[in-house]
Amino acid sequence: MKKALICGVSGQDGAYLAKLLLEKGYEVYGGSRDAQMASFRNLNRLGIQQQIKLVSISINDFRSVLQTILRVKPDEVYNLAGQSSVGLSFEQPVETLESISVGTLNLLEAIRFSNLPIKFYNAGSSECFGDTGSIAADENTPFRPRSPYGVAKAAAFWQVANYREAYQLQACTGILFNHESPLRPERFVTQKIVAAACRIANGSRETLTLGNIDIARDWGWAPDYVEAMWMMLQHDKADDYVIATGHTHKLRDFIRVVFKRVDLNWEDHVRSDPSFFRPTDIAEGHANPAKAYAKLGWTAQHTMDEVGKLMVEGYNL
Repeated sequence: MKKALICGVSGQDGAYLAKLLLEKGYEVYGGSRDAQMASFRNLNRLGIQQQIKLVSISINDFRSVLQTILRVKPDEVYNLAGQSSVGLSFEQPVETLESISVGTLNLLEAIRFSNLPIKFYNAGSSECFGDTGSIAADENTPFRPRSPYGVAKAAAFWQVANYREAYQLQACTGILFNHESPLRPERFVTQKIVAAACRIANGSRETLTLGNIDIARDWGWAPDYVEAMWMMLQHDKADDYVIATGHTHKLRDFIRVVFKRVDLNWEDHVRSDPSFFRPTDIAEGHANPAKAYAKLGWTAQHTMDEVGKLMVEGYNL
């Protein structure tokens, strides 16, 4: 039985990945800063908390990381931890950089020090690319991040690449574009939209106020994307991959799909407020996931329309 350690198991991706690995027969260890006090709401929602061996690990503390690696002796380590909100990174840039960049470095160094044959997955982000205009970003597109979150993810990406080349670690980064699900917290705009639409459909008289609804993103379904993470670590050669649907839509299109699913006209209930705009933002996000299909056989199974509908249907899970 393979053993996997998921750092950040309580988040959206961590929960779906844990479920996937359990289905594949893994012994799954879930890492969290305080495993005794955390609620693990997402694991409960998926009905899998009792099957996960929960461990306390602070990825900002090298000693904590090394002790956990040596105790668990995992075959695979998935780094999904760290501050995960682009918007919040403007308010907490130091915490964002430390939790993502230093945390990744501690994991890499602990794996190297352990001398165990561990395969390592790092959660990258399309935010590393910044604004590429209408150009579809692939693995060779230069990084020009436009947020503290993007800067931190770019630093972590190069740390992984350096350890792979310098120490021959089986380490890779998935450069994931936006991926959503009912497990998203409401600080993410997609879930904020879904929650408001459901409340209004149930009688609320509120108006949903958002920032720039003309931004465009490549939106996918989170359970599809965690499968890509696993597939990367099964490949003979460690490498980095863009993971996306390859199709881009404006935020107003996502809003339309969600409100239509609850039989409402979104224009009657949504307004855009410039004071909600970020200091710097990405106007459009376009992706070219051809390498993932060619090398891994992975392709996204859900469209943006399907993602919006599934999030509405799963809102009250």
